[in-house]
Amino acid sequence: MTWGKLAMALVLLAVAWPAAAAGPTPEFAIPEAPAAVPQISFTDGAGRLKTLADYPGKVVLLNIWATWCAPCRKEMPTLDRLQAELGGPDFEVVAVSMDRGGPELVKKFFAEIGVTHLALNIDTSARAMFTLGAVGLPMTLLIDRNGKEIGRLIGPAEWDAPDMVNFIRGRIAVK
Repeated sequence: MTWGKLAMALVLLAVAWPAAAAGPTPEFAIPEAPAAVPQISFTDGAGRLKTLADYPGKVVLLNIWATWCAPCRKEMPTLDRLQAELGGPDFEVVAVSMDRGGPELVKKFFAEIGVTHLALNIDTSARAMFTLGAVGLPMTLLIDRNGKEIGRLIGPAEWDAPDMVNFIRGRIAVK
């Protein structure tokens, strides 16, 4: 499949994705039923291979981003504050960079903007982005304790805004 055909298929997938309920913002799409999340892998700051299975029993906010993406750069501090507020045994923000420059580039960016609560995760191949059907960056999936997608937002958000925090708290409360 050519890149053009793949891009068109991803756009059609995003447009056709059904939303049954409203999320905390109009852009936050919630599927009619929780959906299986495709298998993705990435590496952590120490170079260890990771997957979403490494977060068993947690609600995960999976953010796909890159340092070269201006909206991603702007929202990263809000994700860091969300992790500081809600992160723990029941919830984790998993921000996965698509930067080809490697972990040193991401470490430098985190240091520049003061990110201290997010773990460094990176996919230099950008396979995760395509596997998950990202039509743009940033893209964020809310994943329940059973590994099912329960929400998706394409584009930036204020993740530490009260409405967003309360919405996510409500999802964490579901056992």
